[in-house]
Amino acid sequence: MHIKNLIKRIFLFYYEGFKDMTVGKKLWVIIFIKLFIMFAILKIFFFPDFLKSNFNTDKERSEYVINQLTNSKTTDHD
Repeated sequence: MHIKNLIKRIFLFYYEGFKDMTVGKKLWVIIFIKLFIMFAILKIFFFPDFLKSNFNTDKERSEYVINQLTNSKTTDHD
């Protein structure tokens, strides 16, 4: 409950601040455009789909992920 209250207070802080500004709507548009560029466009160019390009089936992809998660390379500390 405490975290929900904190998130709500943070959201209301920014919401009220932008609502009372005369350029608030333009500022939100700029923020959303920047977020779109960061998450949509940059993902396409800099973060290719490794699993889809290196494996043909879902089974191969899942086996690779399971192997990577379970076969951690740890060193023995004797």
